Amino acid sequence: MAKFDRYMLSQLLVLFGFFSLVLVAVFWINRAVVLFDRLIGDGQTALVFLEFSALGMPKLISTVLPLSTFAAAVYVTNRLNNESELTVVQAAGSSPFRLARPIFIFGIISALMMSILANILVPAAQAQLSERESEITQNVTASLLTEGVFLHPASGVTFYTGSIAPDGVLLDVFLADRRNPEERVLYTSAEAYLVQNGNGTSLIMVDGLSQRLTVQGLRLITTKFQDFSFDISALVNKSTVSSASVRNMSSFALLVNWNEITAQTGARIGYITEELHSRFAQSLFCIVAAMIGFATLLLGTFSRFGVWREIVVAFAILLFIDGLRSTFVDLVLTNETLWPVLYIPVAIGSFLCMAMLGHASNPSWWRKGVSI
Repeated sequence: MAKFDRYMLSQLLVLFGFFSLVLVAVFWINRAVVLFDRLIGDGQTALVFLEFSALGMPKLISTVLPLSTFAAAVYVTNRLNNESELTVVQAAGSSPFRLARPIFIFGIISALMMSILANILVPAAQAQLSERESEITQNVTASLLTEGVFLHPASGVTFYTGSIAPDGVLLDVFLADRRNPEERVLYTSAEAYLVQNGNGTSLIMVDGLSQRLTVQGLRLITTKFQDFSFDISALVNKSTVSSASVRNMSSFALLVNWNEITAQTGARIGYITEELHSRFAQSLFCIVAAMIGFATLLLGTFSRFGVWREIVVAFAILLFIDGLRSTFVDLVLTNETLWPVLYIPVAIGSFLCMAMLGHASNPSWWRKGVSI
């Protein structure tokens, strides 16, 4: 019987790797299209795009891991059932609880992977990603050095440059400033330069025209200038996610001194509690996902149409349990002492698995109860 466990576990791991690869590729393509358009459109290189994609990969893998676990358990159970291997093993005296052992071990392996991702890799990658986003956001030169495109570096501001000379000089520059509701200002110049002034950045426009329109009275004032300095430091959006965010901290850092974390990040105790326990609950959810996929299909009877009904039921149960997690999150955010409710979905899933395996072991128990 130990050989059958190893045989079933090997199939589960192979299919788990296959489904993980497919799902990660699908989710990554959807995300990469938006990321590529945003970074390349802001003047970043392909290397920056690859760096951001790599830093976002741990979060993406942690998202698809429960789905891959569930899909592998369903596929392997269905195949073993179609090839009558489960029937033979059951006829040899193995109970459904005994058959569930390799599934349970597979779920533990998946949960360990999820634990490493959720508690260590994902926070570290998100912290690095936030730091890189902050650096790129503050890089005004990279965001404005895009020729032939109307850019909006800030709300109410439009910037355009016709072309960029090899020495970095901006040609045919247009700048519209609509941040002040009482006036509209347009700047045009033949040439412009970006100059760093300490922590700030200035746009030096040469041989240009300034047009200022007051909304009240509709008065237009035009001024020609030989050179004009415009401080564009305020155009940089510095409201990026801090690397000190709770989501960017490892679980080991969240286990101690919550008062210091609150002072450092500004997060409430309930938010820290929810973040910490959600990571452990998410790992345990992988075990439940594998067991639900196996137990639901084990209840199915023979049908020429296959086991699609059992698969739909199993997926619906998985969605229901996963939906409960978001319901209990708000309770913990309000009152951190209610953190045990985050594990209720896992408890409900475990109870359902035990009930389905018990019914598969003795399918006629309810009939006996009714006859009595």
